[in-house]
Formats: sequence, C-alpha cells, structure tokens
Amino acid sequence: MSTAEAAPGEQRNGSAPRPRAGARWPGHVPGEPGVWVFILGDMTVFALLFGVFVYYRGKQPLLFDHSQGDLHRYFGAINTLLLLTSSLAVITGVRAVRAGYRRLAPAAIAAAMACGAVFLINKGLEWSALLSHGHKPATNNFFMYFFVLTGIHAFHLILGMGVLTTLFILSRKPTLTPGQRAFVEGGACFWHMVDLLWIVLFALLYLMH
Repeated sequence: MSTAEAAPGEQRNGSAPRPRAGARWPGHVPGEPGVWVFILGDMTVFALLFGVFVYYRGKQPLLFDHSQGDLHRYFGAINTLLLLTSSLAVITGVRAVRAGYRRLAPAAIAAAMACGAVFLINKGLEWSALLSHGHKPATNNFFMYFFVLTGIHAFHLILGMGVLTTLFILSRKPTLTPGQRAFVEGGACFWHMVDLLWIVLFALLYLMH
C-alpha cells in the first residue's frame, strides 16, 4: 500500500497510529497486575479491620449503639454521594480518554477531584464537631475505631487525589503510551476501591445496629 493510500489514522512517517475519536482500546483487564495485587492486599487489610470492628461491636452493643447516635448521619450521607459522583466522573473520564475526547476527559477527572476535595473538607468539619463535643479516640472503643478507620480512609483518599492529578495531566495528552494507558486504568481502579471502602464504612459506622 502506498503512502498516499495509507489507512485512516496511520502516520505517514511510519510511527505508531494516533488514536481516533471513537477508537477502542483492546479488550483486557484494566491496569497492571501489580496494581491489582496492591488493591486486593489493601482490601484484605480493611476487611480484617472491619471484622475487628464488628467483633468488638458484638461485645459492647449498647455502648456502640449509644455512641453511634452521637454521629451526624448527614455528614456520612453527603460524603457517600460525593464519592459515588466522583466514581461516575472517573468512569466518564477514562472512557473519554479511550475515545480520544481530549476536552471531556480532563473536565471529568477535574470534577472527580473536586468531589474528593469537598469530601475531605466535609470530613474535617465532622471530626471538628465531634471533638468539640468531647468525642475523642480515647473516649471509648467506638470512637477509637471511628477515628482510626475514617482516618486511614482519608489517607487513602489523599493518595487517590494524587493519582487523579496524574490522570488529569495524562488526559490532556494527544496520545498515550501503553504504560500511560495502564496507569490511567489502574488509577481509576484505585479510586473506585476508595469509593467502595467508604460505602462499607458508612454502613458499619453510621447505619449498622
């Protein structure tokens, strides 16, 4: 095939073809194996922590129920909606990157970052309100687990914000290398894990009786 008859999307200088709008990446497991090892290992650690929380809740049900009543559920509900919205935005952003929509992709990732930032602000307000009413980690077992579990999750969310920042930068590039594509998908999976962990935390800390 001559240079003039090159297929659409191919570079005439022999370099790799640039992705076209609407193009799809080959079907595969998103991300890299190492990312999934990290995610599954992290979720295993959280599962153990959740199990410890449920165990001690069973030993002190009245204390945990009474302490749970001092939480403001609207803080947890708002944060749940924020993270669900952020996950939807990340899905939109990854699909936009795959399809080559370079304006939609960074906008969607930025929206997810905004949701994450508001989550942290809301969580800080909740912690401040609890501490001002004398509810500290040393108060009892419930508040110890509450601050430990939500604190570890907040740390993961901060890490996720750093990942989203990198995704935002990559989403603005005209083309991505295979390694960058894997990072985009793996970073999105990490953010979804943060979202999933919060949903479990919300059920355990705010709703479970």
